[in-house]
Amino acid sequence: MENQLRVLIIGGVACGPKSASRLKRLIPDADVTMIERGRLVSYGACGLPYYVEGMYPEISMVSETPVGVLRDAAFFEKAKGFKTLTRLEATRISREAKTVRVKHLDTGDERDVPYDKLVLATGSRPIQPPIPGLELAHVWYMRHPDDAESMVAEIEGQKLRRAVIIGAGYIGVEMAEALVRRGLEVTMVEIFDQIMPQFLDYDMATLAAKQLRQKGVRLVLGEKVLSVQGKEGKVASVQTDKQTIEADLVLVGVGVRPNDELAREAGLACHPRGGIVINGYCQTSDPDIYAGGDCVVNHAAYPEIKDAMFVPLGSTSNKHGRVIADHIAGVAEPFVGITGTGVCRAFDVTLGRTGLTEKQARQLYPDVETAIWAGPDLPHYVPQSKPLVIKMVACRRSRKLLGVQVVGMGDASKRLDVAAGAIFFGATVDQVGNIDLGYAPPYAPPIDPLAVTAHLLLNKLNGIARGIPPLEARRRLESGEDILLLDVRTPDEFQMMRMPYEKLVVHIPLGALRGKLDQLPRDKEIFAFCKVSMRGYEAQRILNGAGFDRVSYIEGGLVGWPFEVWTPNA
Repeated sequence: MENQLRVLIIGGVACGPKSASRLKRLIPDADVTMIERGRLVSYGACGLPYYVEGMYPEISMVSETPVGVLRDAAFFEKAKGFKTLTRLEATRISREAKTVRVKHLDTGDERDVPYDKLVLATGSRPIQPPIPGLELAHVWYMRHPDDAESMVAEIEGQKLRRAVIIGAGYIGVEMAEALVRRGLEVTMVEIFDQIMPQFLDYDMATLAAKQLRQKGVRLVLGEKVLSVQGKEGKVASVQTDKQTIEADLVLVGVGVRPNDELAREAGLACHPRGGIVINGYCQTSDPDIYAGGDCVVNHAAYPEIKDAMFVPLGSTSNKHGRVIADHIAGVAEPFVGITGTGVCRAFDVTLGRTGLTEKQARQLYPDVETAIWAGPDLPHYVPQSKPLVIKMVACRRSRKLLGVQVVGMGDASKRLDVAAGAIFFGATVDQVGNIDLGYAPPYAPPIDPLAVTAHLLLNKLNGIARGIPPLEARRRLESGEDILLLDVRTPDEFQMMRMPYEKLVVHIPLGALRGKLDQLPRDKEIFAFCKVSMRGYEAQRILNGAGFDRVSYIEGGLVGWPFEVWTPNA
């Protein structure tokens, strides 16, 4: 057709295929071509750690539809109606001529491809830190199916048994589980003093780290990797600024960098720290060129954050693809931004976060309040009940919910998704506590854990509860302040597990507290606690009612205590 719309899409992993497929549904006669420099298209990179773990048998499954059809060039042409060309690299954009110079990586042939609308879905690449020795054999990054397939083959063929992971972010945590389940000894090295440093606050990260250690992962935090040492061309050890760690496998997972060079060379606006700048419709500074996925920076869904955010996720890439196709087709449905929602699994524990961390919130708001709740995700009598810890962050003045973090073996993703929706729509903590959530014992308690956390935070905002976060409690206990720890658990609980401050602890079960008030000093700071600190909060209110005015409860109790505890009979 003479007036046929020509759309060229560069990049064929997530945003690219979504844009092309959606566009052909909206404009069936459009001439849509997707090019990809690799040999594979439309694969789920987030599933690679689970192949290494052994969750599914064939690496090709990350490139298949749910019914097992391979998403290759033939599939996209026959099922979706657009052309897909692999091993074709875009080397230059001519905005004036509206052409893209492409090079076939196998033959070296070059040609110019014209476009009416251009979509940049060039993705990101792993950051390669300036560490000597990363060129050795048995050093991996985990971004492509070939990475996962070759790692499994070498582990099995070469009997690799000692792995060092550089970086404790998403990929590091997921790969730690995968390699432990493969039977390897795993050490994770992180330059920051916590895991997930860009994702979780220190208290929640420390709680999650506690679980990783219990599963056998050795965590080396606050150390810098200086080099990877080799023997006969293969990895032999990792040298940090404090120690040497033996290894025969190294995984580098220190983050990714957006592939924005093509856009920069074409004169498109890019962020100084990397990433193509786009508007709400995923248009670049050239209205005929769109961009989406890991190559762009996003704006936040809340106006308080002015700076661009680089949060590369497959879910966001697919949203970008839909927005791009809609706008090209004349449907003005903007991408409203991200709230920083993410979730990952570490053995039996889910780690999740949406919105702002406490650290981020305090940089934007002068009046931040937090609350930490710990407890079961289901009623206690349901055998499948498992523990959860939830941290909620809010603005005191507006009472607006700013962020939620979850760590635990219970159903964390359900609470995380509700919180993400609440933050997306600008809910207050009061509103979160009143959302009409589903209740039946197999699914949730009568008051859902997210609502209970909101109620605790409301009690703090309203001056009823005086909760003290675990980090602050530990800091004050270890600073030598004159503090009494009031343990209000039952005698049986007291014999099972205790706070590691035996000389400071007074044990009075909650049911006996009103009759033993004379055993407590009125001139000391008192920190009450129990297993999850619901009874600790009750103790605070009982003591307040009896005239004790220096009482707080330790939020999260022993379940939410991210540090070591004392087991009397261990």
